[in-house]
Amino acid sequence: MNLTVNSFQTITTDAAYLLTDSRQISFPSQSIFFAIKGDRHDGHQFLPALYASGVREFVVEEAAYTEMLRWETAVWDDARIWVVPSSIRALQSLVAEKRRQFNLPVVGIAGSNGKTIVKEWLVQLASPRETIVASPKSYNSQIGVPLSVWNIGKQHTLGIFEAGISRSHEMEYLQPVMQPTIGIFTNIGPAHDDGFKSRKQKITEKLRLFTKVKKLIYRKDYTELDEEINLILKPVNTFLKTLSWGKPASGADIAVSYQKEKIKTAISLVGKFGDQKFETNFTDEASLENLTHCIVFLLDFGFPSSVIQEGIRLLKPVSMRLELKEGINHNYIIDDAYNNDLQGLSMALNFLSQQEQRQKRTVILSDVLQTGQTPGELYRTVAKLLKEKAIDQLIGIGPEIQGQAAAFDITRTHFYSDTATFLQDFPFNSLYDSLVLIKGARPFSFEKIVQRLQQKAHGTVFEINLDALSHNLNFYRSKVGSKTKVMAMVKAFAYGTGSSEVASLLQFHRVDYLGVAYADEGVVLRQSGITLPIMVMNATSQAFDLLLQYQLEPEIYSHRIFTEWIAFVNKNKLTAEIPAIHLKLDTGMHRLGFVKDDLDWMIETLKANPHIKVASIFSHLVGADEGVHNAFSKQQFELFQEGAARIEQALGYTTIKHILNSAGIVRFPDYKLDMVRLGIGLYGVEATGQEQQALQSVGTLKTVVSQIKYLSAGETVGYSRRGHLDHDAAIATLAIGYADGYDRGLGNGAGKIWVNGLLCPTIGNICMDMTMIDVTGANVNEGDEVIVFGKEMPILELSKQINTIPYEILTGIGDRVKRVFYKE
Repeated sequence: MNLTVNSFQTITTDAAYLLTDSRQISFPSQSIFFAIKGDRHDGHQFLPALYASGVREFVVEEAAYTEMLRWETAVWDDARIWVVPSSIRALQSLVAEKRRQFNLPVVGIAGSNGKTIVKEWLVQLASPRETIVASPKSYNSQIGVPLSVWNIGKQHTLGIFEAGISRSHEMEYLQPVMQPTIGIFTNIGPAHDDGFKSRKQKITEKLRLFTKVKKLIYRKDYTELDEEINLILKPVNTFLKTLSWGKPASGADIAVSYQKEKIKTAISLVGKFGDQKFETNFTDEASLENLTHCIVFLLDFGFPSSVIQEGIRLLKPVSMRLELKEGINHNYIIDDAYNNDLQGLSMALNFLSQQEQRQKRTVILSDVLQTGQTPGELYRTVAKLLKEKAIDQLIGIGPEIQGQAAAFDITRTHFYSDTATFLQDFPFNSLYDSLVLIKGARPFSFEKIVQRLQQKAHGTVFEINLDALSHNLNFYRSKVGSKTKVMAMVKAFAYGTGSSEVASLLQFHRVDYLGVAYADEGVVLRQSGITLPIMVMNATSQAFDLLLQYQLEPEIYSHRIFTEWIAFVNKNKLTAEIPAIHLKLDTGMHRLGFVKDDLDWMIETLKANPHIKVASIFSHLVGADEGVHNAFSKQQFELFQEGAARIEQALGYTTIKHILNSAGIVRFPDYKLDMVRLGIGLYGVEATGQEQQALQSVGTLKTVVSQIKYLSAGETVGYSRRGHLDHDAAIATLAIGYADGYDRGLGNGAGKIWVNGLLCPTIGNICMDMTMIDVTGANVNEGDEVIVFGKEMPILELSKQINTIPYEILTGIGDRVKRVFYKE
């Protein structure tokens, strides 16, 4: 592939893989790395590590390619480095050049919502007749679109890609990359409104994707969209043909009506394709709209109605996320059972390689469908991927992968013709202490395998969004800059979210330190494969042996603990590597730490024991989250600076110095020093309240409706008859109680639960295992999922209802509540 970058250089590459994340390497010798410098990251700093891993082709940005990097890379005689103004634009241009080599129908999907669902359903509905290349998951960004389109090959007969934008002028870069021939505009809504001057401007920007399509499918009921297509798009694209659908009164090319029943919907289409009728099990408006886009496209593409109906019958809700769950036999399960293609497999394997909880790695893999490659070629590539990721055991399910068993050079392999045979014959007790990736195409019903392997729990689940956690980490990193270290606090079971799983993600994202409260917490992390430095904030002398064994670094905060540590060190210094220590100065918190009058003693003690290494000196701001304490915070900082300088002068070397917590990072960035300690902000709560909108909700606590009762006015609900009904009511009992962390203070209307779009108050006292809520007027059935807190009911609001703080709610979530970690 050749791309002229400027008048004097051309990118010439035979690379099969485009790499934009240094941690996602699969085949380094066949990859070209695009180093991207963004607001919160800089890929250039990982060039040496990539070169050491075997990558030999690099695209770097002129402004970020420093003299130091130029000097370091000058000796790479076998590497090719192209210097460009923008790596993202070079990536897009390279892929656009490849796209021009293929003449096939390509569907481009834009809109506010539903893009990924429409894309996924189109793939499911069209794949029996077409060999499809499509965006994996929701790859629709400035980087995601070119990474998706790069996968186009000669074997493909149809491309389906989605494009998303959040600000002006982004789509004009994506159109040449995708070069769609057919467009689908799903809908227009408030998503990303703040990135545009008006709703009309947002529509116009999204329509840039369709300036060269031959046909555009859209819903005419969105009047602003219809107006902009006629006023803006058609004059630009004079060859455009539109195919609109809408309600019978909309004047669309196809009149669509829905006749809903309790568990199914009849869809009627009248117009261009005559009278058509389809039936689906979906009843919600969003799903019906998304499905209608698919039906109209398929009818126009020439699919027979009977084929479309059969495909609709097999459609299932789309899960676009990788889920990490606890499994039986001490396993962890990575659930990615909704589809199976090469790019999706590579992404799932990369996620697997990030996990450190277990050393053994097993992949349960179905036939890889609709690639257009010969089985021999396909499974040789799959075998290379598995080998590259050091997979210990492969369980292949399907006739095709079973027939290619000889391609896999893996220690342990098992092959089965179908899922039912696997479930019947596999010795499940032999699968233990492993990370297990379950990756299957829909026809293989791998959800049955997930059900068999996951640890059973009651209906309350705490879902942790790893993408949101990464976003929050990057937000705080952007506040302090790349030269300031980050210690992430994972004490108290990572604020209730799950310490090992969160620590694995933080290690993947290269944080500098982890902080725990007690030695036992650090031991669990070490046993889970965490190698990052770990500071223990409250290390007791009884735990010193554990600190030594697991190389955990204690916080030293008093005469007593320092004296005990010195005695321990002197006893062991000749036989073991002694962990470094962290000196805590009390500048005003008056919790733990050395006060100013202790410094002379501390300094003399350090001089007398030069073999004790000090890793850091730190303190804690008392009121960083409140402006009323600004003067005191400044006083604390100055006192800390003075004390740290005295200690370092006595030591004869510099240490890491840190005083800021999450709130301090936002309000006092000038005090960032060498490192900051990121706690509650990582988990989605901005303690100062100033920039809450910049963070993403990390945790969602969900439960289910166990039963619904219909009671008359005057009756009572719950213990001690505290819940008095003044109206005829529908009362739902939920599978959550104070033993799960739903505080008793939330009873009797203080708490509210999100039930299918309606906030429903609690009624009566909260029980140990159950909670009752008034669902009068809500559209709810037994077995429905409801949300205790999350985006719909922010944890900040929930904590205010009982006059507490989010920390208490998060850390109070019970152990029996199943944690599910997911990545979109």
